[in-house]
Amino acid sequence: MREKEFLPNLEKLGISEINDMQKRSMAAASESKEIILVAPTGSGKTVAFTLPMLKWLNPPTGRVQAIIIAPSRELVIQIAGVVRELASGFKVSSLYGGHNVEDEVNTLSVTPDIIVATPGRLLDHLKRGNVDPTPTRILILDEYDKSLELGFEDDMRKIFNRLKNVSRIILTSATASTTLPAFIKLDDPLEIDFSSNSGDVRDRMKIYRVETDKDKLESLLGLLKSISKEDIPDRTIVFVNHRESAVRVAEFLKKHKVACALYHGELDQFQREDAISMFNNGSAPILIATDLAARGLDIRGVSNIIHYHQPLTPETYTHRNGRTARVDASGDIYVLTGPDEELKPFIETDGTYRPDPNASSALISDKATIRISAGRKEKLSKGDIVGFLCKEGRLESSEIGPITLSDHHALVAVPSVKALSLIKHLEPKKIKGNRRKLTLL
Repeated sequence: MREKEFLPNLEKLGISEINDMQKRSMAAASESKEIILVAPTGSGKTVAFTLPMLKWLNPPTGRVQAIIIAPSRELVIQIAGVVRELASGFKVSSLYGGHNVEDEVNTLSVTPDIIVATPGRLLDHLKRGNVDPTPTRILILDEYDKSLELGFEDDMRKIFNRLKNVSRIILTSATASTTLPAFIKLDDPLEIDFSSNSGDVRDRMKIYRVETDKDKLESLLGLLKSISKEDIPDRTIVFVNHRESAVRVAEFLKKHKVACALYHGELDQFQREDAISMFNNGSAPILIATDLAARGLDIRGVSNIIHYHQPLTPETYTHRNGRTARVDASGDIYVLTGPDEELKPFIETDGTYRPDPNASSALISDKATIRISAGRKEKLSKGDIVGFLCKEGRLESSEIGPITLSDHHALVAVPSVKALSLIKHLEPKKIKGNRRKLTLL
């Protein structure tokens, strides 16, 4: 297949032209059956490995042709979203922990062409006989360095033992790995290394040290007000080292009426997905997160990264910063240090930033998120939601923000000044013949 055959679908992702790395990956699919792709976070690796996979796929056969394995449920959700847009005509199923097992079994009853899964959940379905791996020819390991870490390696070995007929494989990572476990047998892989491009990313970043008072929370609030030129702040992620700290920071900011969302590993899957949706759609433009958000998430247009706590390792620092300055964008990074706290040796700054003590940005949002208690499994589409809000809610289509469609619910951004009255007005109305519960997040 040629690049132009994918252009209509690429445009759904907001891509008018694929980058050099993606072009090289497309070409590699004709040169080799084994590809190792190394590229920095935010460079477009998901598209880069999906395009070769599409070149290798046969027309839909009612059998599993390709399996994509990723180390986290968030990354599985992101990849599946991209693959569904690009792989028009192919059935894509996503399998991951925290997802309703019954829904997964039901979706597997009509065999998918492509499976995107975490190692543990994929192995569980293989053991139960819900997935027949025999016809699978294509295997992709995204962030393979994480998938092969201690804790995952045993599952990966068992999966490989069941994938007897894989003849084409792609491994991707943000950092090169010198060794692979013995059960991954590669004959002569073609290596595509764009990691040197990370220097270009650093050129688009400005990194500042921010010396804080004893009250670090007040210092954070002052920084957020200072870097926000308007009442509605640019999209910003505040990274902390511990879940308890994330909760404390989020509660403090919410107490001060800051439009923020909370993201950490102890939240359930739906709460985490809601937080990312609210961050992406602008109703919560500030995200307070642990390092779980440092990689593997579909987060777009991040202007600022704030290290409330200094990261513990150089790798974590790199992945945190990689949430901004993605593709051709620029980004600002702020490292907060308390009195007498030294910078970690791997942190190189471009200077010191002193917040304006008179800054008074309100740190609010002009958008709010409404949850609708129906989703993909109830045959609800984004078009249905737009039509419902325009016809019954009397909104203009331009007032409707991004829509996130999940299995059994949907999230939609609407003007915050209209959100409560909109819910009250729409509660007795039917969408696709059924009344659904609407909730303000």
